[in-house]
Amino acid sequence: MRRRDDLDDSDGPNDPGDPAFPRAAAAAETSLAGLDARVTRCAACPRLVAWREEKAHDDLPAYRGQRYWARPVPGFGPADAPLLIVGLAPAAHGANRTGRMFTGDRSGDVLFAALHALGLASRPDPVAADDGMTLRGVRMSSPVRCAPPANRPTPAERDTCRPWLARELRLLAPTLRTVVVLGAFGWQALMPALAEAGWALPRPRPAFGHGTRVTLGQRDGQARLDLFGCYHVSQRNVFTGRLTPLMLREVLEAAAEAAGILP
Repeated sequence: MRRRDDLDDSDGPNDPGDPAFPRAAAAAETSLAGLDARVTRCAACPRLVAWREEKAHDDLPAYRGQRYWARPVPGFGPADAPLLIVGLAPAAHGANRTGRMFTGDRSGDVLFAALHALGLASRPDPVAADDGMTLRGVRMSSPVRCAPPANRPTPAERDTCRPWLARELRLLAPTLRTVVVLGAFGWQALMPALAEAGWALPRPRPAFGHGTRVTLGQRDGQARLDLFGCYHVSQRNVFTGRLTPLMLREVLEAAAEAAGILP
């Protein structure tokens, strides 16, 4: 199931519905603005396309009358950000609804509140893509750009989507100094994307853990990069106390200090 305006007239890797589209389209982009625009046209994973559009018709009372984005969600934040936050995938009624990373659900509320407390977000309450929110020195992304059923992309969907994140990392490389990874899925998905983007990974690959900090060595001219692990800001983690606002803020503050964006 694909929207007519998601389609291209040509077949093969230029067709947004072809599994080869992400790699071919990402490689062709030389700017983050261009990459973000290409991401929104992708329809390479049929299951995710069907799910993201199905969720737009759930008719939930809280969102009745709102038009859902129901497309892949691009990264959000400045193109020269020293700090990147990597999640998992858009939420069905969060970013899949609003079209902006971590916007429109409780997970995003917790994350933006922590960033605002550190002076890295212009407001603590992400509401919609046109709410005027800006980030200072921070960009947000994810290894999977479409909302997946049960918040669980398949390995094939993760791998098909990887070129978008790998190219984003490559384009951010001149300024990127730290990455905060929210959750084990994002951590595992990030590693091959980092390798594609030119960073040297330690062997064995580092395991995810909250508070983990790993420094990647230089390769292909890339600057040293510090990775910080953090439990995901999911409702379950927050409600059970596995991740508290203080725990989140401590990781973000450490990463922002390492990136040189705090006073």
